[in-house]
Amino acid sequence: MPVYSYTFRDASGGTQKGTADADSEEILRKRFEEQGFTITELTMIKARSPRQKQYGKVKLGHLSVFCRQFSTMVDAGVSLVRCLDVLGHQTSDPKLRKILSDIGERVEGGESLSRAMQRHPKTFSNLFIGLIKAGEVGGVLEESLQRLSHFLEKDVELRRKVKSAMTYPTLVAIMAVGITTFLVVWFVPQWAAILTDLGLKADQLPWPTKFLIDVSNAIQHSWYFVLGGIALIVVAYRMFVSTRFGRRVADRVRLKLPVFGKLHHKVCLARFSRTMGTLLTSGVPILQAIETVAGTVGNTIMSDALMEARARIREGDRIGDPLENSKLFPPMVVHMIGIGEESGSLDFMLQKIADFYEAEVEAALASLTAAIEPLMIVSLGFVVGFIVIAMFLPLVDVISKLSSGEGDDK
Repeated sequence: MPVYSYTFRDASGGTQKGTADADSEEILRKRFEEQGFTITELTMIKARSPRQKQYGKVKLGHLSVFCRQFSTMVDAGVSLVRCLDVLGHQTSDPKLRKILSDIGERVEGGESLSRAMQRHPKTFSNLFIGLIKAGEVGGVLEESLQRLSHFLEKDVELRRKVKSAMTYPTLVAIMAVGITTFLVVWFVPQWAAILTDLGLKADQLPWPTKFLIDVSNAIQHSWYFVLGGIALIVVAYRMFVSTRFGRRVADRVRLKLPVFGKLHHKVCLARFSRTMGTLLTSGVPILQAIETVAGTVGNTIMSDALMEARARIREGDRIGDPLENSKLFPPMVVHMIGIGEESGSLDFMLQKIADFYEAEVEAALASLTAAIEPLMIVSLGFVVGFIVIAMFLPLVDVISKLSSGEGDDK
């Protein structure tokens, strides 16, 4: 990270000098402006260091166990370097082991724990770093680690519920696609050959049979075009959502989807409340907490609403008013936040909101799963039934003609 030498003018008009590191000049200027200082001179004195080796992401479950054990050891009076060494040797995740080894070396060399963790952004999020930094500043690192572990456990539990609820419908969908593909690719051509042997021409076939045979021929002889088209759509979608405009459009659509949109909205509200409450409980300033939450809420539309609320709070507004104006936060959430702000228990209220919406997500998943399962089974039955009826319709016509011919002979 580059290091800058700066000179700024404070509110009293005096000038002060110092050095600070930041990703860019704009970020550093914005940091000072938020504190009410005006930078008069800014010079880079150290360029960006070579890119830190990254070891990839670590599962949230492993991070949760690490935080719980780390908190216990710190509370017992074990030094940070010793804690990191012991936890690195006993973890079962090889990525986490290498990361903890690197962090331990840097802490032993004089870096703070939060700064050493900040060098591994794929593993430690801004929320993680913010809580660790708050614990270091306040001298309550073990409490911050406990809150972080509790937060990660809740996040893992919420993700697990969503995945488990979608497991059965996903298996049914895979089975439906497999059965349909088998029938169209193998059964339909065999039956079409039998119909040809019976002397039926293409123009004599009913329209469902023609349609099915055309689909089968297209898949058999042009399957690479089908796969290429699917791959092209996937790549185009990923490129589209990689842009800020595309991501905003996709996130807005996700919020507007009929059934799934409400579920996604509740998940985002639960994540917002849990993250915000955890940060405030750990002593993180509200402006910094909102900025961190905006990056972890999981939807850019809600992130923009939170950043707008942050700007309004800096101007002296209450937190509930801009959230209410965004129309993305239900009245219950806004009123509970307002009550928490008035009573000085905002963090407690946010945790209660998180508990409520996590229960809402669980109930919504249960009802959604109960509705999807029979719907998918009926859809599979409809597709298979259509294939069977379409292939046997010509046979019914042949039998009818033969019956009528025998009747004429008599």
